[in-house]
Amino acid sequence: MWILSETSFDPTKQHHKETIFTIGNGYLSTRGTFEEGYPNDRRATFIHGVFDDAPVVVTELANTPDWLATQVVIDGEKFSLATGTILAYRRDLDLQTGVLRREVRWQSPNGRVATLIFTRFASLADEHLLALRCEIIPEFDGQIELRSALNGQTDNEGLLHWRHIAQGQLADGAVFLRTRTRKSGIELALVMRLVGDAALTTTFWDVENVPTLRQVYQARSGTPIVVNKFVGVATSRDTGNPLELAHHHLQRVTDWDQELTAQRRAWACEWERCNVVIEGDEEADLAVRFSIFQLLIAAPRHDQRVNIGAKTLSGFGYRGHAFWDTEIFMLPLFIYTMPEVARNLLDYRYLTLPAARAKARAAGYEGAWYAWESADTGEEVTPTWVPDFHDKKKLARVWTGDLAIHISSDVAYAVQQYWQATGDDAWYIERGAEIVLDTAKFCASRAEWLADRGCYGYTDVIGPDEYHDHVNNNAYTNLLAQWNLRAGLETLAWLEQHAPQKAAELRQRLDLTAERLQHWQTVAEKMCVNIAANGLIEQFDGFFKLKDVNLADYEPRTKSMHEIFGIEGANEYQAIKQPDVLMLQFLLREHYSDSQIRVNYDYYTPRTDHTYGSSLGPPIQAIVACQMGDVDEAYEHFIRAARADLRDVRGNAGDGIHAASAGGVWQAVVFGFGGLRIHPDGTWEVHPRLPKHWQQLTFRFTLRGVMHIVTCYPDGRAIVA
Repeated sequence: MWILSETSFDPTKQHHKETIFTIGNGYLSTRGTFEEGYPNDRRATFIHGVFDDAPVVVTELANTPDWLATQVVIDGEKFSLATGTILAYRRDLDLQTGVLRREVRWQSPNGRVATLIFTRFASLADEHLLALRCEIIPEFDGQIELRSALNGQTDNEGLLHWRHIAQGQLADGAVFLRTRTRKSGIELALVMRLVGDAALTTTFWDVENVPTLRQVYQARSGTPIVVNKFVGVATSRDTGNPLELAHHHLQRVTDWDQELTAQRRAWACEWERCNVVIEGDEEADLAVRFSIFQLLIAAPRHDQRVNIGAKTLSGFGYRGHAFWDTEIFMLPLFIYTMPEVARNLLDYRYLTLPAARAKARAAGYEGAWYAWESADTGEEVTPTWVPDFHDKKKLARVWTGDLAIHISSDVAYAVQQYWQATGDDAWYIERGAEIVLDTAKFCASRAEWLADRGCYGYTDVIGPDEYHDHVNNNAYTNLLAQWNLRAGLETLAWLEQHAPQKAAELRQRLDLTAERLQHWQTVAEKMCVNIAANGLIEQFDGFFKLKDVNLADYEPRTKSMHEIFGIEGANEYQAIKQPDVLMLQFLLREHYSDSQIRVNYDYYTPRTDHTYGSSLGPPIQAIVACQMGDVDEAYEHFIRAARADLRDVRGNAGDGIHAASAGGVWQAVVFGFGGLRIHPDGTWEVHPRLPKHWQQLTFRFTLRGVMHIVTCYPDGRAIVA
């Protein structure tokens, strides 16, 4: 299935639908708000890298001027779904082409009837071009007025980020708006042109910060009026003269059909590399394609200075900040389908190494400690305080920026995965190896010798399970750091053999003395981890002594266990936000037998807050369940992840797409049900385990430059093309 549809308008679901009907092209995204507006909408277009200072959250993506703004006046009455009568309504997002279409048959308060069709897309063929078509079919004779603007009066939920610079009309009739962020000083230019049926009159309204073109048409019953709005967009991150660049991209436009054809061709190329088809389950088929689409429209194809935020570019949630979500949950899709995008995202981590080093140094450590929340510079932008769950008048301390050290090993892991899958030695030598080495340097520096136990560990940390803070020896943190240290040693040995000059440079620049490297080896060999005789790994020191909890006793509920117990109270219980240990075993699959995974799966699964905990947990849980052969249970976790945004399972989809969950959905299908396993030596295998109602699963992936198309069947067969 390719079409996400809405067949009636429900104002109570307005913000949720704005999120899931987001369009984009990897340069920017625009939420699915209505062209004409609606009361309390969250209109937003976000452009990668356009951050500006903000209180509490440090910095945020600045909501750019509204390019959609289009008012239709029907015989003197403004078209709005908040007035008049909706006689028919339908909205479709075509995931195959990235085109959003809305058709409304509307009766004005005075009885005038017209059908209005709005079609829009952000061009994938030209990332600096936006297109909107307005088609009006009147059922009366009279007058129709169109007011199309570039509205600079936008904000981030009340916070103003833009200062008006200039506006006007160019020699060719195009209308422009120039504006600049207040603190970061990023200039933005938008240039608009209207093309379509001849108007009776066209007037330029030079309204400050809202330059507008007003067109008047003669309405004749049954005769369509079609107007196309094209907008060029550019920022000072792209060029020294954004207005000139935006105008250039607008000038090359000839007509709607040509741009739409280019859009379809560009998307066809994308889907050729990453499409997934599930036969026998329409909901799952649409959900996985929707998840892929949401990541594709946020994927920076031509910019290595940006990351993908936890809410992509689709909402105000997390202010555009990037987390480990990118490397662990989203990146695999790109690594195995669009490696050039994966490389861009990893380049961002390379370019922000100075900030990671500064963070480590400020805390008294060596190496690179990446920010838990990262924005344009890579500096730490995690808020220190947020409103308390139970009393919004009080503030609660946020510790992740201070204690979540696993982020550095997560980045290193992603670097190794990219290199393993692509064989991109040149990039690894030039950039990737340095990331792995400097994060290993941090892991060794941050490690503490615990004399009473005779091992190294990490005290006062937060693992992926954020229900528990200030813990000691979190298994995920410790063992991924152990992996990072060993990867660093292996990397240096590989460089010595394949790029000795680079090895010598990094040895000197990173001060990789023989004594330091020996210390890495010792820390890795003597890393603390609590493992029972049956293979059960304790999530962190003392976890088994916490109060056990039967989550079923709290059903039905609409809150997370974190909210129910409180931020401090949650530390006393074994209820977890997501299963750290299972995530660890998924990432380091080669290190664990099925029986070792089984004992941990059986222990941690009933203690995990699957429904209202982290959106990151269910897709990984699904993969591990598949590996254990529990396919029915795997499907329950998978479909929970698949519905996260489409059905607004957690009630917060209005804040933006759950990007990590979207990436996890793809992984659950490919690595879980498809059973794809990539080995460190570059070999691969598939062991399909399909849900009983799936008739067929087809997915594609690229390894070392070769694309493979795999079709899986319920009997466990797999055909590779």
